[in-house]
Order: sequence, then structure tokens, then C-alpha cells
Amino acid sequence: MITAAVLRECGRSPVVEQHPEPRPGDGQVLIRVAAAPITPLDVLCATGTSYFGAPPTPYVPGVQGVGHLPDGTAVWFATSAGMRPGSGSMAAAVAVPEADVVPLPPGAPLELTAALGLSAVAAHEALHTAGDPAGKRIVVLGAGGVVGQSAVQLARLAGASHVIAVARSADALARATELGATATVPLGAALDGPVDLVIDPVFGAPAAAALRALRPGGILVNLGSAAGATAPIDSAVLRGGSLRIVGYTNNSLTVERRASVLTKIAGLAAAGRLTVTHRRVPVSSVSNAWTAPGRTMLTF
Repeated sequence: MITAAVLRECGRSPVVEQHPEPRPGDGQVLIRVAAAPITPLDVLCATGTSYFGAPPTPYVPGVQGVGHLPDGTAVWFATSAGMRPGSGSMAAAVAVPEADVVPLPPGAPLELTAALGLSAVAAHEALHTAGDPAGKRIVVLGAGGVVGQSAVQLARLAGASHVIAVARSADALARATELGATATVPLGAALDGPVDLVIDPVFGAPAAAALRALRPGGILVNLGSAAGATAPIDSAVLRGGSLRIVGYTNNSLTVERRASVLTKIAGLAAAGRLTVTHRRVPVSSVSNAWTAPGRTMLTF
């Protein structure tokens, strides 16, 4: 038996239980889990209201994590927990399809790599939706979150000329400056334009306001709806600037592309060039940490 976080009822927090140790099937490998993040996708799937439908319970949540193969190789891995039947990363061990396992480069910090994980992958891919970010003026909404913090740093690393971070709190704006933002704007304040690209993990009113700062032909890439599932978009603004709104999800990536970008993210973390604010708690505290703000890493 192994220690695991188990979700027994949708809409409630997981509880820690002793769980049968997984046995890898054909094409699977066993991973001893070192750390697993609690992500917005985990929490959404556990409500039973996501577009994947209500997951069958009980199940072990966790769509990603880091750990070691039986030979000691450090790896990042993905699961489909909450989206399809099966156990996820929030257990001391998990059986994962080999295709969903990414060996980490030497020196990659395990917990930081897991904290960045798919959020940083999404930020990277969103930044490149409109081509090379080099020389562009980019607005990052929700700059205090993991996607936002990652996007600020990755945009600067890619050579963006200006990175304007938008966040609700003064602490988040100060952190964005530390991470390389060239300007910060409190949520609700007017944005100076024109800008080429908006990275939007929040949608709602902030996204509608950011559209007004885009240059003609500019693009807003939406990755989430933290500020609202709908947005009061002005048709005249959209049409008058020939603007584009593009939806992005990591689920559209091939496993090969996901592995390639994740390897890059881990390499940047190992080199001290990419980081994110996070906290670590033992898996025994999962119930209290389940809906806590920020990125929480469960450790085993």
C-alpha cells in the first residue's frame, strides 16, 4: 500500500488514504513520485463541472508531477486523471504510459520543474502563437499566477522589446518587475498601446479592456478564465482593429511537442533563468491546501 490523496466525491477536497500500489501495464512505467502540484485543472476536474465531464470517483487526482524511474532517472510526467478514468500524480507511486514521461536534464530542480510544468508550457506556446516574440510589445494579464509569471520571463528571454505585466496585487506587480517586466499596470487601470500580443489566462473584463490596447491585426491568446467565463467584448473594437482572439489548450499539443517544450522549461530552471513562486506542503496536508491561492507543491 502507498500514501495517496483520494477524491471520493466531486466538489469536496481529497483526503489522504492508503491506496493499492500501482502495477504498470503494457507500455507503462512505474514512477516514485517526489512532488506533484495542485493545479487549477486538478481543482476544476474535481468539481465535476469541467468540459471533460464528471470523473468517476474515487480517484487519485493530479495531472502532472516529478519523480524517479526504478533506475533512478529523474522525470517529469503527465496523467489524464480527472479527464479520463485512472489515477494521477498525487500518490507516492503512479503507473504512467511511457509516452507521457519526460527525462529531465541534469541539474533540473524537481520541485521547481513540477511547479512550472504545464503552466510554463502553456505560456511558452501562447507566446509563440503569433510567431517569434522577439521585438514585440506584449501584455501579460494575470501576471501573479504561474502562467503569468512564466510568460513574463519567457517573453523577455525570447527578446520581446516590452513586457507589460497586469496583476491585481502590489506584491504580484513587484514580483513581475523582479522577473523582468518592463512595466506594470494594476488590474483595472488603462493600458498604453499599441501592443502586439496579449497573453490572457483570466478572460472576463480584463481581456475586454486589453483588446483596446492591441495594434491593428494584434492577437489576444486566451488560456483560461480566472476572471470570468465570459467577457464584454466590443464588436467595434474587434472589427475596427481586425483583431484576433485565439483559444489555447495544452491538450492540442502532440506528446512530442509537449516533451520538447517541457525539456526546454526544465533546462531554463536548471540554469536559474526561469522560476515561479510556489510553496511546498506534505501530501498529508492536501485537504487544507486544495483551494489555497498560488501554486502548492505536494511532497512525498
